[in-house]
Amino acid sequence: MPIKVVMVSKAFAIRDVYQRKLEEIAGLDGIDLTVISPASWREGRSTFRLQPRFTRGYNLIVTPIIFNGRFHLHFYPRLPRLLRSLRPDLLHVDEEPYNLATWLAMRSGRTVGARCLFFTWQNLCRRLPVPFSIIEAQNYRMASGVIAGNRDAQNVLRRKGFKGPIWVIPQFGIDPDLFYPRDRSTGETFVVGYVGRLVRAKGLDLLLRACSTLEDPWKLVLVGGGEEEPSLRRLSAELGIGARVEFRGEVASLDVPRTLRDFDVLVLPSRSAPTWREQFGRVLVEAMACAVPVVGSDSGEIPHVIGDAGLIFPEENWRALADHLRTLQEDPPLRAALGQRGRERALTQYTIRSIAEQTVSVYRALLEVRAC
Repeated sequence: MPIKVVMVSKAFAIRDVYQRKLEEIAGLDGIDLTVISPASWREGRSTFRLQPRFTRGYNLIVTPIIFNGRFHLHFYPRLPRLLRSLRPDLLHVDEEPYNLATWLAMRSGRTVGARCLFFTWQNLCRRLPVPFSIIEAQNYRMASGVIAGNRDAQNVLRRKGFKGPIWVIPQFGIDPDLFYPRDRSTGETFVVGYVGRLVRAKGLDLLLRACSTLEDPWKLVLVGGGEEEPSLRRLSAELGIGARVEFRGEVASLDVPRTLRDFDVLVLPSRSAPTWREQFGRVLVEAMACAVPVVGSDSGEIPHVIGDAGLIFPEENWRALADHLRTLQEDPPLRAALGQRGRERALTQYTIRSIAEQTVSVYRALLEVRAC
């Protein structure tokens, strides 16, 4: 008999390319997958709408969501009824343990006899206020296991008292059919790139300062939107590099691979804060898959993601970042070598297929425990 899995997640409304993971999971032997998703998800001023593009092999149920955009408080009012109808063997809640949606979903899952697990990125051990501390503690008791997106998140779970099994698996991988290299010829202009939110935590002011020290010809391409754009424009003007900095705005997820392939280097200069540090840095893996060399700060999970396939600099140290950029600008063979090393690392550890296989191995392990 196949394993009946229900996954509850809003992530597949945020980026349609994430749905490839669902196809890979559903394509593995012995898996009967149903995915429950809202029609949209709001983040700040942006609204992401579900675009079902990759739907082969699994059942997709779109259901209403209450408190859309409230990360901690949203929930799915029809989920209990759906679970009573579906009767899954395993419920995978793609949410943090301190969220109301996780607590309500796992209560409903246990009511129908399902093994339950949740996913967490949380890599800071923070004391939560009531009622979220109570929700978190009860979710720890209800969960049969946890998938943590990074090593620090695993450590946080243990420090907070979770005693069940934990697997460290990134939430999403890359599709090598979408993220692949192009034939790279060395152009006259050295193109430094960034893809992501334009917010202070991403350290883009450091990147502007580092780039301002480069020798001509170069340009910096910032892809994404966010609250820091006006201040970054002002800083680039103050540094005298406004003409060399291109603010490209947000691009569709399926256009990201082509965007990355235009870069000579991808930089993620994240800075940690009391309430946040880099949890993974998905764009690093995407660039690596495109054989684009990567440079990142040592915030959170970044050094573990890059490994020996790129260059790392200490947080906030823009001069060290500038040194790395100058080295790469002046050494095209090194860029090619790091790009190839990154491609190999991405294909070995971070493909959608690999993430799907690891995730299904978790499902099987949890159900084997029940069978015993």
